Amino acid sequence: MAFSKRLVFAMIFAVFAIAKPSEAALDAHYYDRSCPVAEKIILETVKNATLYDPKVPARLLRMFFHDCFIRGCDASILLDSTKSTQAEKDGPPNISVRSFYVIEDAKRKLEKVCPRTVSCADVIAIAARDVVTLSGGPYWNVLKGRKDGKISRANETINLPAPTFNVSQLIQSFAARGLSVKDMVTLSGGHTIGFSHCSSFEARLQNFSKFHDVDPSMNYAFAQSLKKKCPRSNNRGKNAGTVLDSTSSVFDNDYYKQILSGKGVFGSDQALLGDYRTKWIVETFARDQKAFFREFATSMVKLGNFGVKETGQVRVNSRLVN
Repeated sequence: MAFSKRLVFAMIFAVFAIAKPSEAALDAHYYDRSCPVAEKIILETVKNATLYDPKVPARLLRMFFHDCFIRGCDASILLDSTKSTQAEKDGPPNISVRSFYVIEDAKRKLEKVCPRTVSCADVIAIAARDVVTLSGGPYWNVLKGRKDGKISRANETINLPAPTFNVSQLIQSFAARGLSVKDMVTLSGGHTIGFSHCSSFEARLQNFSKFHDVDPSMNYAFAQSLKKKCPRSNNRGKNAGTVLDSTSSVFDNDYYKQILSGKGVFGSDQALLGDYRTKWIVETFARDQKAFFREFATSMVKLGNFGVKETGQVRVNSRLVN
């Protein structure tokens, strides 16, 4: 009996010893002493950039998603390409991210006040929260303490979930990042703010299949309106495309209402309604915005914990390894 008690105690202690470092690594109050003005500086930078360019919120939110999905949330998306290596930011899925200058601006300001303290990875995570809140969405405490990565490869962007994915492919992609089916549907709601270029959905508008010219899951009138926005003769301009829901500058649950009406822009969006594993979540969020906001905040914290580097560097220049 005494041996059993000692064994149980040892096992509990071992689990605690393993868990403690990861719990201490990320903390909502990580910069309270070392850089108490960090979040204020980032918020002001993001707010000013958004006033100048209304596309900034969608781009910064996409930046966070894409960064975390490749090598974990390590700001590898900010690194510039070199003569020998093409970086993530230059990979095809990231061409539309842009707005890197917002993070660079915030980082320069932080370096003046708190040199070598606030990581670029944390700046991206905080900025993503701020654009959601500024757009009318939920607020959450961002856990901080990430370190910045040193590797960035454009060919790894192939691992990002594509707008043509079916539900099974989406589930598999998100599960590889420790995210559930509900997390996947919830985070897809980030499409409530934003814009898509024609190339991401034009395959749904003509020659869709042997039996259908247009994707049959798409609302017919909606499909015709998209065809006008993406004519075959001229659909490669930077402004050729469409917003992702009818209130694209506001973070709300309209994205899910659009899906219920057959107006999901991406095939991967509309597919959520056609699968029993995801349909009920879409329906829930379409009728209950508070539930969507609550789950979105939770899922963002969960994604922000993926692949976090607990040791490493804090870049001085967001675009270059120290």
